[in-house]
Amino acid sequence: MKREITSWFSPSLQKDMPIVTYGDFGFALLLIPTAGADYLEYERFQLIDAIAPHINSGKVKVFSIDSINTESWMNKEMLPEHKAIRHNQFNQYVYDEVVPFIKNSTSWDTPIITCGASFGALHSMNLFLKQPDLLNGVIAMSGVYDLSYYTNGFWDEQVYYNSPMQYIPNLSNHWYLEKIRESNHIHILSGRGAHEDPNAAASFAAELYDKGINYELDIWGHDMPHDWQTWRAMLPHYLETRF
Repeated sequence: MKREITSWFSPSLQKDMPIVTYGDFGFALLLIPTAGADYLEYERFQLIDAIAPHINSGKVKVFSIDSINTESWMNKEMLPEHKAIRHNQFNQYVYDEVVPFIKNSTSWDTPIITCGASFGALHSMNLFLKQPDLLNGVIAMSGVYDLSYYTNGFWDEQVYYNSPMQYIPNLSNHWYLEKIRESNHIHILSGRGAHEDPNAAASFAAELYDKGINYELDIWGHDMPHDWQTWRAMLPHYLETRF
């Protein structure tokens, strides 16, 4: 498998941000890390090995980026309003820097599907919903789509606009809704095992339904906990059967 690590100084985040790429061809899968982790997390926990057949066959080219969660919602020393500012800078980094990097590494017609587990599922869903003109869909595994779950009671406008469970019910902009509705790849996955929250997935899916947005809600069994064994089963299955 072809593997390349690239890094550049991000104007959005004012720091060096690495990205690792796996494969040569296929649609682009943009992996967003879990809560406190980094761009090599999915490799370290053997998820890249689990999807290697799809990378090697040219079905998918994978891009995995670094997290700044420890500089935002996971940073207990930071003022909550500053966490929100940093989170928005991360969004801009993805839209203004990562998306062009992916397009230049593939083609400007290559679809980009965001993907993440746990906190990465919320980020992946939020990134897609906020810019459905740049991103083409999402595979969200074991997510909670209410950002206030991570903010320790803090709430402001920026939390609202990064919390899909809050802003989707109020979304009325026709352009945004139609762009989101164009996607055939809004996949919301959860297990029923230890530390999973299938009700969070179902509640968010209900909000999409109310907006006429097509989605797939897939709740796996009680043997699927909130852990890597679940995500190593889910992602290869979806790449095999949905793409």
